[in-house]
Amino acid sequence: MKAHFAWAFFFVQRRAYGRKHMNRYARRKNLVMKLSKWIGLCSGLALAFLYSAAIPAAAQGYKAEKVALPMPQELSVGLRDVLAGDAFRVTGPDGVLCEVWVRKAVPSTAAANPDKSIAFAEIAEGTLVGAIRFPSSAVDYRGTGIRPGVYTLRYALIPEDGNHLGAAPPQRDFLLLGPAADDTDPGTVTRDQTLDISRKVTGMRHPTVWSLSPSNIGAPELPAMNHQEDPDCWMLNFPLAFVGGKTVSAALVVHGQAQN
Repeated sequence: MKAHFAWAFFFVQRRAYGRKHMNRYARRKNLVMKLSKWIGLCSGLALAFLYSAAIPAAAQGYKAEKVALPMPQELSVGLRDVLAGDAFRVTGPDGVLCEVWVRKAVPSTAAANPDKSIAFAEIAEGTLVGAIRFPSSAVDYRGTGIRPGVYTLRYALIPEDGNHLGAAPPQRDFLLLGPAADDTDPGTVTRDQTLDISRKVTGMRHPTVWSLSPSNIGAPELPAMNHQEDPDCWMLNFPLAFVGGKTVSAALVVHGQAQN
């Protein structure tokens, strides 16, 4: 009788211990599952943050469109006569960044054995390529602030000297801004005259420069924007027509600057 009682007592105690042990295991398992969910959520948020931080420029969403706009009255009659009627408008997170009018046909010269660092050897320095309007303040490729207004765009090459190492892309081609009120003749001027005109924009010894390069975007897709990571900048891709009928795709940096 005592043996039966002892076995019964042992069995009841074992079941009670088993339930207690199982409850403790269940609580631990539930805690582990909750911790796993929180870790997974935090990891996902961290990855999302790192991803968004890694591509801040691409998320800004600059875009380009061809629009029919009256030419700015700030431009002389002579300039308005040589520019195409439609403009290329670039918009970004804060609205319109700029509006660009390109010349109907850019004068070209024979370029024999051109320097490989020059992308548009057929354009003479000082040639008028177009005009640009900034509705609000802008920053050029060197990081120089530009006031709102209308400016001419003339072609120039960055000097090959030690002061400009690393300041330019693989090519030396740039467009320099000039005040519309001071640059009224569509004819080609000298390099020094182009620099002097552009210095009136900055009020400094250095002119305001905007990188110009060839584009690999086809004509049917133009105008278009593309983002470059090194340096971090946005480029307006547009068709550039020359006297004689030749047309190429060009890209002008309109947002971003050199990392030097």
